[in-house]
Amino acid sequence: MKKVILSMVFAALVAGGASAQTQPKTQATAPQEQAKNGPAITFEETEHNFGNITQGDVVEYTFKFKNTGTQPLVIDRVDVTCGCTTPNWTKEPVAPGKTGIVNAKFNSAGKLGQQKKAITIHSNAAAGDAYVYIVTDVKEKTAASAQKQ
Repeated sequence: MKKVILSMVFAALVAGGASAQTQPKTQATAPQEQAKNGPAITFEETEHNFGNITQGDVVEYTFKFKNTGTQPLVIDRVDVTCGCTTPNWTKEPVAPGKTGIVNAKFNSAGKLGQQKKAITIHSNAAAGDAYVYIVTDVKEKTAASAQKQ
């Protein structure tokens, strides 16, 4: 009789543990559902590599995005990791299905070696903040490279 009771208790614990593990999946999909019903920002590309540049060069890239949501997208602000990167972005609301831009200008003065700069886009997108990156390898300015300019 004790074996039967222990077996039933064990079975109940296993069943309870299995149902507890399936609950978070439902919660995890909830934000994805919200994204379909509000503004959504989708970039054509999230990283741009400038390759090798010379110390002191200023390079610029424009990231293009589309509002793939169902409501207008508004970018509140764009943050960068240091003063060497200057952002500019579409200021007016972007209607569903329409496009906008986030531009990043990077000044390599005082930088050397591999650089990866994160650009954080704060908006009303249902999924939260978005990130794009610029990457480059800054080479030391030499007398030969100075003469080319």
